[in-house]
Amino acid sequence: MKFPRRKFLHLAMGAAALPAIPRIARAETYPSKPGRIVVGFPPGNAPDLISRLAGQGLSDRLGQQFTVENRPGAGTNIATEAVVRAPADGHTLLLAGSSNTVNATLYGNLNFNFIRDIAPVAIIAGFPFVMVVTPSLPAKTVPEFVAYAKANPGRINMVSPGTGTTTHVFGELFRMLTGVEWVHVPYRASFFPDLIAGQVQVSFTTITGSLELIRSGKLRALAVTTATRAQVLPDIPAMGEFVPGYEGSGWNGIGAPRETPTGIIERLNKEINAVFADRATRARLVDLGVEPLSMTPAEFGKFIADDTQKWASVIRFAGIKAE
Repeated sequence: MKFPRRKFLHLAMGAAALPAIPRIARAETYPSKPGRIVVGFPPGNAPDLISRLAGQGLSDRLGQQFTVENRPGAGTNIATEAVVRAPADGHTLLLAGSSNTVNATLYGNLNFNFIRDIAPVAIIAGFPFVMVVTPSLPAKTVPEFVAYAKANPGRINMVSPGTGTTTHVFGELFRMLTGVEWVHVPYRASFFPDLIAGQVQVSFTTITGSLELIRSGKLRALAVTTATRAQVLPDIPAMGEFVPGYEGSGWNGIGAPRETPTGIIERLNKEINAVFADRATRARLVDLGVEPLSMTPAEFGKFIADDTQKWASVIRFAGIKAE
């Protein structure tokens, strides 16, 4: 059976358009059921609170409930893999973060590739860490610390919550750029009591976890780990003021399974940006010690790629291996 050329072209064009119809339709009807944001941390910390702000905001704006599902473990890899394996319909989202870009190099046997398998949706916030020392240490500034460390090789213990954590790699970036030497001491429980007592001397920790200890004088803050000063600690210098090229920021944002339709990703980006543009919500972020951010999905994707490359160089320099 032969078709006239015009009819054949019409049918061919219609057939070519068929795969796009479900993607467009899903975007137009989204969300069609309750959603979830999977978080690789236990309840109560800053990433968990950020995810709950995002979930409540999306629930209010999209008319479907978005709940938070905490799946801690394996440095957030358990949560990430759960989202990688989820249906790509926009109803399962990941609270992504700087741990994902560190883990991409730190772990050599992951069952997923973060950049390939998670589609960037929207960045929410960046959060500077802070370099803190025990008050018994004589150094009161970053230059004084560098001088003291170089004059006392092997006598500085840099503490972190574990090998390959963000705290650890932020410290190793400092070591790479300044040439100081120290002993890395990973803790499985809170290291703050020993840091206050002087059994360990320095850490590159979250502002959220150390803010009250800094304000009470139990720890001395030398610098925030960013190129510019942080809103929550405006009197503390930025590391970039002393160490050229140093910039270490944690971040959180939303990701989705890689085949999630573009229309859904764009809508989520628009709604999430609107949620965190609200003045009261932004104020809550600042209270947590984080800085509100906003990017398009494409900008966020480039940010993730650059962050992954940056921490890969630090991990290789320090020879860090996942425990």
